[in-house]
Amino acid sequence: PFTIGVKSDQPGFGLKGPDGTYSGFDVAVATYVARALGHDPAGIVWKEVASSERENLLRDGTVDMVVATYAINDKREESVDFAGPYLVAHQDLLVRGDDTSVTSVADLGGKRVCATVGSSASVRLRTAAPRAQVHGLDSYQECLTGVFARAFEGVTADDALLAGYANEPQRRGFFRLAGLNLSEERYGVGLPEGSPLRDEVQAALDTMVADGSWERALRTNLPLLTPDPASLRR
Repeated sequence: PFTIGVKSDQPGFGLKGPDGTYSGFDVAVATYVARALGHDPAGIVWKEVASSERENLLRDGTVDMVVATYAINDKREESVDFAGPYLVAHQDLLVRGDDTSVTSVADLGGKRVCATVGSSASVRLRTAAPRAQVHGLDSYQECLTGVFARAFEGVTADDALLAGYANEPQRRGFFRLAGLNLSEERYGVGLPEGSPLRDEVQAALDTMVADGSWERALRTNLPLLTPDPASLRR
């Protein structure tokens, strides 16, 4: 079997349904790549992965590849190989759709912004907008509830993650992204170090963009994002 590590609790990317099936943008990308490698989607074994487990699961052979909002960085590239990126995310602010008061970092002075406790997003926002009132909560769900209830003007994190939460059925249509672009995160397909599949996976990702499948998957799962294939150039 071909085993792929994905998130099981990340709206818009990797979500395990009550019937045990997986859905989301990461799942769509992984399925496309697996098919290009010759694996029938029905034969894929999906493995739930936590962020802290990804390198170990690739190293010990538990999974053949990981597609799980896996940002490419120098430290990770010391122990695993990456193909991609298949998505470039930017730290942003998710606000209510009827709130037009925030369109740039300069608008955040005095605004109440929610972030998850200890996140790099909260540190970065405090630096970029020192006059913003940054409040830490334990989960994105709590932050979104607070924004909906007007306890906060917005919640900050990667725009892609925020877009996934905002597209959940109970929230769809209520939020917009402010477009702040405070950082860049390049999500890639993780492979065991030295994997002979890297070039084939990269070719599959390139084809997915070229034939329109990438944009369709993005619009289905993360409609708040504006597709930009040019951002994927390595």
